[in-house]
Amino acid sequence: MDFVKNGAFDGKRVFLTGHTGFKGSWLTLWLHSLGAKVTGYALKPPTDPNHFSVAGIESVLEQNHVADIRDEQQLNAAMRQANPDLVMHLAAQTVVRTGYEIPRETYDVNVIGTIGVLDAVRSLEKPCAALMVTSDKCYENVEQVWGYREEDALGEHDPYGGSKGAAEIAIRSYRHSFFPTEKLHDHGVRLASARAGNVIGGGDWTKHALIVDAFQALAADKPIEIRSPKALRPWQHVLQCLSGYMTLASKLLHSNDPEYCSGWNIGPMPGNELPVQEVVEHFIKCWGCGDFIDSSDPNQLPEANILRLCIDKAIWKLNWRPCWSTYESLNKTVEWYQAYLNDPTAMRSVSLAQIADYQNALQGDLTELSTATLHE
Repeated sequence: MDFVKNGAFDGKRVFLTGHTGFKGSWLTLWLHSLGAKVTGYALKPPTDPNHFSVAGIESVLEQNHVADIRDEQQLNAAMRQANPDLVMHLAAQTVVRTGYEIPRETYDVNVIGTIGVLDAVRSLEKPCAALMVTSDKCYENVEQVWGYREEDALGEHDPYGGSKGAAEIAIRSYRHSFFPTEKLHDHGVRLASARAGNVIGGGDWTKHALIVDAFQALAADKPIEIRSPKALRPWQHVLQCLSGYMTLASKLLHSNDPEYCSGWNIGPMPGNELPVQEVVEHFIKCWGCGDFIDSSDPNQLPEANILRLCIDKAIWKLNWRPCWSTYESLNKTVEWYQAYLNDPTAMRSVSLAQIADYQNALQGDLTELSTATLHE
């Protein structure tokens, strides 16, 4: 992929919020391996254990700021100190069910936190690239069978999805008001957003996450409890998701084309949206043993039944392609967790090996990718 071949991040100063989280810690490690100088800004890791700690991510950082994204003074000072070429905003409350439990905090972190980062970028008063990560839950879900496109309506029925839709509106309004694309050569701030599908991979211990529940149940020799066996989601490996972010970020870094300053869907190839039960069955197959039980509750908190993303825009305008099928993503996830159970001190090398595996897969002819491996 271009960002690997052309050294897009080599020597670049990156200010990354949410670096202690699941996606953020993997992104930190990958950026560092490509020569970037990464400054992290986030709260302490949200779980124990966590990928940030077990993979020793702190040691690859230029600076590690442990602070709240809503702390305007600390955020502005940290960003000015980092003097970034690229800002990547991943810090967020990331769980749908948690949004029901703490709706006000979810909106505060996901919307006001995003606005804080945008204001900090403004305060730099210099050209830079800025990629704001939201979620595929930002769309108004009408249970349609086709994928949501970037121009579809924003907004959701639950606090988490609503907060992500509101964040997208804030990003759009800041771009129109302060970083208009028609004046890009004047201000030099190239602002985009990325909306990713359901991300899986080793090193995740997020509460209420399907793969985390599966790993913890099988490790304890217990059946996996699944809430919504027929729910369909756009599953993708964390490295696949991050490769989309990095492809877009590299375009923002090295081009003044206003076309890149917009919202982008980052998801799997069509056909990789599998029902929860099929995902769990393959996870068990990869693990080598185990079982599951249907623990659906008619009174459980509502979540969308069908969610698909259309990624045509990223494929044709970014020249980005998903590389691993959902099955391959599950294989790599099981591989990581079983390696962790075998030797938790080796996870830096295991994580770097999986990054290398993904980069090597990207060197193939991506135009031949299809969903055929879903039926292996």
